[in-house]
Amino acid sequence: MPQAEANGLSIEYETFGDRANPALLLIMGVGCQLIMWPEDLCQGLADKGFFVIRYDNRDIGLTTKMDDAGAPDIMAALTAQLSGEPVKAPYSLDDMADDAAALLKTLGIDRAHIVGASMGGMIAQLVAIRHPEITKSLTSIMSTTGNPDLPAAKDEAMGALLTPPADTSRESLIAQGVTMWKVIGSPKYPATEEELTTLAARNVDRSICPEGFGRQVLAILSAPARNEALAKLSVPAMVLHGADDPLVPVEGGKDTAAAIPGARLEIIDGMAHDFTQALVPVYLDKIGGFVSQVESGRAAAE
Repeated sequence: MPQAEANGLSIEYETFGDRANPALLLIMGVGCQLIMWPEDLCQGLADKGFFVIRYDNRDIGLTTKMDDAGAPDIMAALTAQLSGEPVKAPYSLDDMADDAAALLKTLGIDRAHIVGASMGGMIAQLVAIRHPEITKSLTSIMSTTGNPDLPAAKDEAMGALLTPPADTSRESLIAQGVTMWKVIGSPKYPATEEELTTLAARNVDRSICPEGFGRQVLAILSAPARNEALAKLSVPAMVLHGADDPLVPVEGGKDTAAAIPGARLEIIDGMAHDFTQALVPVYLDKIGGFVSQVESGRAAAE
């Protein structure tokens, strides 16, 4: 895959479709590499007439690691947040939004549909806030506003996300990934055991950076609520959320949609916090349908 020099980073990215088509940028969540966006979804969006870009965020995958920032202390950050103290982070979600905007500029793309999932949804919101001139539309998936009054993740989901593997062997790393995705997986759209194992193995074999994951968590914990800034947006927006999400409860999606003027809210029964093959048709229908309507100028009328 190619790399682009953007915002002081070497960003690993991959594209699908004809470059002459409208651009669509996919931003993944905390600790997740670009391969978490299913290829069938990327190709399906390309087949609908879009130039699709997926990439590794800073500190993850094959993009530049921020090793000079040192090892993060997630538990100390969580303690600080719970006590109302400021959380110190080596970089912010704003910085990561600027990474996304810089990537598009490096690729010679003036405007794009911005689509993000989980932490990627937070970053996508900030792209729209900080760089409205490049944002053709915003799709925020399984994400939230950072509003501290919203329900927290369920204990078992947070535990699955933060529990380290038994050791650093490949087998333990894969097992930890499988366990995590089972806990936060969609009850109506489950992945097969083979699918989970294959995906976890691909992630482990491609790149592992626990410190990068931790630093991304700190960026999330240090971010202020975005409700007021989202209220000033004037771009077409869709919020997509699973009714059964244990990691980012559905109230996060509802709060996001309520904050953005005219946003469309789509709540999917039986969906949780993942991208299984069984969910690809749902994502393709919802994302593809929305951005296609924006392109045809019909989104505001729906």
